[in-house]
Amino acid sequence: MICACAARTTAANNKLPFHSKMADLLGSILNSMEKPPTVGDQESRRKAREQAARLKKMEEHEKRKKAEFRKKMEKEVSDFIQDSSQQKRKYNPMGKIERSILHDVAEVAGLTSFSFGEDEESRYVMLFKKEFAPSDEELEAYRKGEEWDPKLAEQRRRLKEQAALEETESSKTKTAEACPNSNYRDKYSHLIGTSAAKDAAHTLEANSAYGCVPVANKRDTRSIEEAMNQIRAKKRQKLEDDTGAHHSSS
Repeated sequence: MICACAARTTAANNKLPFHSKMADLLGSILNSMEKPPTVGDQESRRKAREQAARLKKMEEHEKRKKAEFRKKMEKEVSDFIQDSSQQKRKYNPMGKIERSILHDVAEVAGLTSFSFGEDEESRYVMLFKKEFAPSDEELEAYRKGEEWDPKLAEQRRRLKEQAALEETESSKTKTAEACPNSNYRDKYSHLIGTSAAKDAAHTLEANSAYGCVPVANKRDTRSIEEAMNQIRAKKRQKLEDDTGAHHSSS
């Protein structure tokens, strides 16, 4: 059935006139083509082209300004290098892009550069020649917003060294000499008295036989020779007593 219907449709189309077939073909082609833009679409496209042109013009203007600023900084940096009387140069506050350009120019020229300032609006750049590079104390002063005075800095450095030396000497003295917080003699004076040591020293008497021993502390005050004589006398006396007793008993 389907084949029969398709055959009848093809036969019917073959019977249509030639100009009718061409009209159908042109209609399908026109339908497939984009419709022409409306008035609103044309206005939007025009505005987009104008905006792109303005942006491109602004970019070219900024690029030209950067090139001019870089050329100016290169001239100033070159003059600074050739001026032997200058060791450093301070610039007025500038924007982030300008600071970046100046840092790059200084690096290419062989200089040292730093940015200082707390907020973005007050930040500025300082250039230093390599042989006059700033010390840590000088950089710290600039970061604090202070002016750098070499003479004052030298005085501060000497004071710090002197203070450190005195502290070292003080620590050595404290370690070598341990002093009590109070006088123990005063603390225990009610027990030992105030003149006990002196009184004891006066009681000592030198003796050739016994040395420096107090006489009062000796049990036997005789000399060695006297003691030996007395011992011998006692022995003789005992021997005589024993002999007399033996004769008496005989």
